Order: sequence, then C-alpha cells, then structure tokens
Amino acid sequence: MAPPLPPPEPPAPETAPAAPAAESTEPVDTEDHTWPKLDVYIPEGELDLRLDRPLRNAFFEGQVKYNFVKGDITAFLRYRYYGYRRTYRLSLFDAVEFPGVEKLSNDFFRTRGTLLLVQQPWDYYSRSFLLAELDRLSSNRRELAFTTNRTNTFIRVGHQIGTPDDSRSNAIVGESRAEVAQVLTAHRRIGPWGAGLTGAATWGFDYLGGDFSYLKLEAEGLKRFDLPPRRSFVIARLHAGAFPAKHRVRETDPEAFEGDQYAIPQPELFRLDGRNALKGLSGHRRGTEEMHATTELFVPWFAGEDRRALRLRWQEFYGVLYTGAGNVGFDRSIYGRFGDYVLDAGIGFEAAARLRNYSFFLTGIVAGTIRPSGNVKAFLSVKSYH
Repeated sequence: MAPPLPPPEPPAPETAPAAPAAESTEPVDTEDHTWPKLDVYIPEGELDLRLDRPLRNAFFEGQVKYNFVKGDITAFLRYRYYGYRRTYRLSLFDAVEFPGVEKLSNDFFRTRGTLLLVQQPWDYYSRSFLLAELDRLSSNRRELAFTTNRTNTFIRVGHQIGTPDDSRSNAIVGESRAEVAQVLTAHRRIGPWGAGLTGAATWGFDYLGGDFSYLKLEAEGLKRFDLPPRRSFVIARLHAGAFPAKHRVRETDPEAFEGDQYAIPQPELFRLDGRNALKGLSGHRRGTEEMHATTELFVPWFAGEDRRALRLRWQEFYGVLYTGAGNVGFDRSIYGRFGDYVLDAGIGFEAAARLRNYSFFLTGIVAGTIRPSGNVKAFLSVKSYH
C-alpha cells in the first residue's frame, strides 16, 4: 500500500511506494493465509467485507456488501492474474437493491453480470484500463419498467494518474459497484505532487445481445494544498460527467422520470447525492449531465503521534470543514445555470488508529444543504486495512 503524501503521517506500516501488487511483475506472496478487510458505515447500516487470498502470481478475492437497514446485498467473486506487463481481472457479481425502509416495499432492482478488466501500468503513478462488461438487469419496480429484463453491454477505456489503490478512481475506470465508498478524502491515495486525475469513456452498444445505446464520459480531479503552520491542508475535488451521445427512444409522461426517454439504464446515470457527491443533499437527483466540486479543510488536533486510548494506538485526529456545490440534469445548460446549483456545507472529523497489524480510519460528518435549505444528513464510517 502506498502511503498518503504528508501530512498526515501514513498510518499503514509501509513506508515506501516500492511497486504495488497490481503492477508488479514479481509473484505475489505465496504464504497460505487470507487477508480480511472490513468497512462499516453508520447510520446507513452498510457493511463491506472482503477476503483476499494471494497464490503465486494470481489473486482470489470474495466481497460481500450488505445494508442492514435497506437489505441491499451485493456479492463478488474475482480472479486476478498478474502478467509480465499487465494484469487481468475476471469478476462475477450479483447485486440486489431495495427502496428505502420507510417505503415499506418489497420492490427490488437486480443486476447480475460478468466483466473482464485489463490494466496496463506505464509507471507507478500512471496506468490505462480496458473494461468489457455484460449486465443483466431485472426489477419489479414500475418506475424502472424501461430498464427491466434488459441487457447492458459496454466497453470502457480509461486512464488514471495517481496511486493505484484509490477506490474512487478505480471505480471510474473499472468496477463501479465494488467501490469502497469514502466519506472524506484525507486518506485517498491522491498521487504525486498532491494531485490526481482520472478519466474514462464508456460505450454502451445495442447489439451482441445489448439493449441500450449511449456514450458516457466521466472525469475527476483531486488537488491537495498544504497550509502553514499547523499542518492543516485542503483537498479540492472536481467531478464532471456527460453523455455526448444518447438516443431518445420514447416520449415519457411529464410526471414520469425524464431519464426513461433515453436508451440508457438508470444505474449508469450520474447522481448528485451520496457520499461521493454532495453529502448534505437528500433525495435522489440523477441525470445525463453532471458537475460538482467539493473542498475539505483538515485541521489537526494531533498528527504523527502514538496516543493510546481504548486499547488502540491513535496516530492522528483531524477536524474537518466541508463545502460543496453542484448541479445535475438532462441537458448541457445545467453547467451554466448557477442559480440551480445545490450548495451544502458540513463539519466532521477523521482519525486513524492501529490495533496489532490493522489500521482503522474513523470518519464522521454532519452536512446540510444551504440551497435548497432543510436537508441534513450524517455519515459515520469505520474502515480497516491489514
């Protein structure tokens, strides 16, 4: 695991970014052991459990994501092969999602699929990706009638500048469903000079069994700014996405979801709410055109230390001030309609601790929208690394 750029001091035991496993040409550790990774998100009630098993120059991984509140469950089985110049990942997955528990509904949306992801590293901080994926979509929800019992086949090409183990960047160029969601970004692996850039183009085609037709572009940039004198820093993030080619296949009722008029599956649309977008926004907002920016100011209480409490070795604790702004819709005019942009802000914390061979990141934030007013959301997560 490559360490984050200082400050803060890296909580993980590794101290140098000597070639990561995903890009190494050497065989993976051959010892007979399994590495568990556990992430818990509260109050959403989400649990993410991964079991990794290296064997020579191959790597097996099982992953289960479960939401105790809604009942959503996703299972993955992966086989990764480390070639001399590139790596190959074959994944099978099955994901079932339900509406919010407050709706008292048994409606569901299910995605079953398989994918092949090829990664070509150019150096430690730069790599290209090629993804081929086939998804089978099914649902009993009336609002998803145009997505139900259809197949989404697509090819994605992307490039990533930054460290290879950043989950959000990997989700843009690779498996979006398998992402380990971040609440804040202090421990995202940004890259050299405190900056990172990821971009991808996705082509969904309506032949070879496919039922959709679209071209999707997505990009995200990160930049870290260190502030004197108390090791404070700001992380700025800009995300943008668009569908330059989208085919209108039907006229929808004015009261129905606008996205149904296009040959695009709803899960591929961009969303403005959630952990990776505007944290204080309640209610689903989706579209084919999207842009949002966030800033996070991290102010240390302590960092690079070894304080003991609750049987843990606490290495850092940061207070966080968060702001965000963004817009989403179905036409390109949303980028310039500044009066429609959602504005939000929040306050939180991020801490790192160790217990034996495990590192834990604890993150919490309370955020609310300034425009429109009245929305408030809280996030709390515990992430573990071996």
